[in-house]
Amino acid sequence: MPSEPQVTEPFVAELKRWRDVRGVSQSALAKAVGYTPSYVSKVESGQQRPSRPFTEQADRVLHTGGALRRAFAEVESSVRPEHQPRAVADQSAGEAQPASLIVQHDDAELFYDGRTYRATQRRQLYNASPDPITRYLIRISVDRYPGNPERSNRLYRENPLTWDEIDLTVKVGNEPVGWRVKHDRDAFKELWLLFENEHGRYPLYPGETTWIEYSYTVSDDKWGTWFQRAVRLPTERLSVRLDFPEALDPAVWGTETTMTAAAFPFRTAIHQAPAGDRRIYSWTTDDPPLHARYRLEWKFRARPETEETRPPMNPTAASEKMRSIGVIQAGDPILTNRARPFDLPAEAEDVRRVVAELNSAAERAAGIHVFSKGMGVAAPQLGIDRAAAIVRTADAETITLLNPRIIEESAEVDDQYEGCWSFFDVRGVVPRPRGITVEHQTVSGEVQITLFQDAVARLVAHEIDHLEGVLYTARMRAGVVPIPVSQYKGTGNTWSYDSNR
Repeated sequence: MPSEPQVTEPFVAELKRWRDVRGVSQSALAKAVGYTPSYVSKVESGQQRPSRPFTEQADRVLHTGGALRRAFAEVESSVRPEHQPRAVADQSAGEAQPASLIVQHDDAELFYDGRTYRATQRRQLYNASPDPITRYLIRISVDRYPGNPERSNRLYRENPLTWDEIDLTVKVGNEPVGWRVKHDRDAFKELWLLFENEHGRYPLYPGETTWIEYSYTVSDDKWGTWFQRAVRLPTERLSVRLDFPEALDPAVWGTETTMTAAAFPFRTAIHQAPAGDRRIYSWTTDDPPLHARYRLEWKFRARPETEETRPPMNPTAASEKMRSIGVIQAGDPILTNRARPFDLPAEAEDVRRVVAELNSAAERAAGIHVFSKGMGVAAPQLGIDRAAAIVRTADAETITLLNPRIIEESAEVDDQYEGCWSFFDVRGVVPRPRGITVEHQTVSGEVQITLFQDAVARLVAHEIDHLEGVLYTARMRAGVVPIPVSQYKGTGNTWSYDSNR
């Protein structure tokens, strides 16, 4: 049976790490959670096993996104995982570290005061190379209309992001340091953070660890309602905190996007906690894969509507809900125009942004309607004139379609009711082939050919039609018209097919 210090070691390491991340002393933590300083000291020395109430309070005060709760669960089960930083373990094993830098903890905070955002990035770096490191590349990128690069580019051409307005501050350890600009574009800044200032140089030597921190400000007329973290170096832990005014009644969700453009909801929940007149959302993940992107999005439900988001007069309830989550409604010319194809792999970055928007819209839609037959959304339905769509089947499989086109259809056709997010107040009977063969591309530009059948074929064909500027009403048989959703009896049921084909 492990001794008490061994059992509590993972929890102690978590607690110390998060106090360091948040800059909170033992005495300050004790006061905030309602315990004595000696109790916190004994917990961190391994003399005192932490209690569940203490853990829950510390998790809330330090905004660890559930990390302390998970470590406490390990204590309760008396499990002792090997707690050795991956960077040190890799080095001792003699394995090469071509990246030279390991990010032991990437912590980001976004504070919003109702008009401007202030982003603060803190990273704990470990030098796994044989040479001292004297600089670190950082990026500042904003996008008011994610997924719609043409609109964003137009905004920033007319009103570029400037160095004066972002009010950038940087430091290594406790030392404010300088930087050198590498790229200066309208909505994108890239610069080398230099481990030096007028008082000296502060290289990160082999085997050493340090914290870097930088902060910048962007007004909300240049910042969209999203915050993305990209994993560009080997990273052991990533954490994000959003700090919003309680009065705005924020709602937050998150998706993970991989190099293959697949996207899915965060694997663990985003924690939220009130803090006076603020509401704080925190989320943490361990060992994120290289090139993964973690995207948090939000809306402020108490914010007055603008002309841009206000629905038209007297819409039906179903259409109003879809419009409220950002779906373009029938009558907009973008729905009857053919979407522009991607040049792949040259436009891979644009693809990832658009696919992230599509998956985000699917998450929002799933929150307001039950899609027992599956669902799909095409980029034009979000106001994005690009040839991308996703389909989520009734079995929860996500299919990403880039530059798709149907190259073959089965002779057998069946008629089923369909709905469309862009006029969700009606349902219509649409004849579709029971099997289709689709040519499409991957993000890397590889051409693939996939056969879809029955329900999935119907979902895929519906979305490809959107990319061709065709609504399902154009596919209906002569004399057949859609019926009001109030008369439709198929909600909650799957499409039925004859299994004896």
